Amino acid sequence: MAKISEQITQNDAQECSAPSDSSAVSGDVSAAQVTAGLPSPLAETTTGLPAHLKDLTDRARVYVEAASSANTRKAYASDWKHFSAWCRRQNLSPLPPDPQVVGLYITACASGSAIGTATRGGKPNSVSTIERRLAAIGWNCTQRGMTLDRKDRAIATVMAGIRNTHAAPPRQKEALLPEDLIAMLETLDRGSLRGLRDRAMLLIGFAGGLRRSEITGLDLGRDETEDGRGWIEILDKGLLITLRGKTGWREVEIGRGSSDSTCPVVATETWIKFAKLAKGPLFRRVRGKSKDVGPERLNDQEVARLVKRAALAAGVRGDLSEDERAGQFSGHSLRAGLASSAEVDERYVQKQLGHTSAEMTRRYQRRRDRFRINLTKAAGL
Repeated sequence: MAKISEQITQNDAQECSAPSDSSAVSGDVSAAQVTAGLPSPLAETTTGLPAHLKDLTDRARVYVEAASSANTRKAYASDWKHFSAWCRRQNLSPLPPDPQVVGLYITACASGSAIGTATRGGKPNSVSTIERRLAAIGWNCTQRGMTLDRKDRAIATVMAGIRNTHAAPPRQKEALLPEDLIAMLETLDRGSLRGLRDRAMLLIGFAGGLRRSEITGLDLGRDETEDGRGWIEILDKGLLITLRGKTGWREVEIGRGSSDSTCPVVATETWIKFAKLAKGPLFRRVRGKSKDVGPERLNDQEVARLVKRAALAAGVRGDLSEDERAGQFSGHSLRAGLASSAEVDERYVQKQLGHTSAEMTRRYQRRRDRFRINLTKAAGL
């Protein structure tokens, strides 16, 4: 460890002359293997395989991708790129995995020196980010047929120290309450396709307690697209959503509202009618100055942008500056809003959000009465 630390100190001083990709790779590992974002455990070449096995190999690669969400794959690819770049700057090889190198890397992430030089410094990563980077390194090594021992003391002890030193309570996004949502709906143009779509997205996201990827992943019917995460069924009493989540399939029931102007089912029916949708993705891009609906599914980032834009336009949390307000809201604000405002037994909220524990649901309840159950008085004091 000391020898590698000394080497890193020397290399930080020689940042401008960092070696190329190939110079950081040793042994039988190629530069392509190091820099590839998300490797497949299956061989890329199908030379010599019978035709029916080539087809199976292609299908297996599809299943490999389906083993994790697109967001997870994107994050893991970014983290591996970050780790590989740091290794190159230190003239170290990311492969085969060395616990001492990984231990020094997470130390650099915690101290803010993973980007740039030790003297220039940078913004330290949060504990959750470092844990995700560590998971990404382990996952990438596994996909390359190598093993990273995360219980090795060079990693585990350093990580424990990082948690003890830097761990902090999570920064939660602001919950959007019903009055906030109604004010946001009033900022949308009811006479445009984009306005109709955005109303439906906000109301379904709130009433269903959905994640942004679950909102944009909806189809009009079952098995209509390969990238869909679920579908809707419009019934007399409400909207039934079937979703594929982290823990399997679940159903979300969204009842009709007390007023058509705030009813998520009416908003969805109106969007489908005027957008002339028959099958495929439910929420799509609106083109041509809001006069034409394309076939492409919306990116889930659009939900976060919509929430921020509408919240600012409606003056939600007007006591804060515009920059502060923009940082307070995201797609998660809809999910937290339902958990914070639904006056029903907690277990029903837990089911709607798809949580496996009541404790997780309580984390979403930003403005709940934390002292409704008073154990002090119950104990006789």
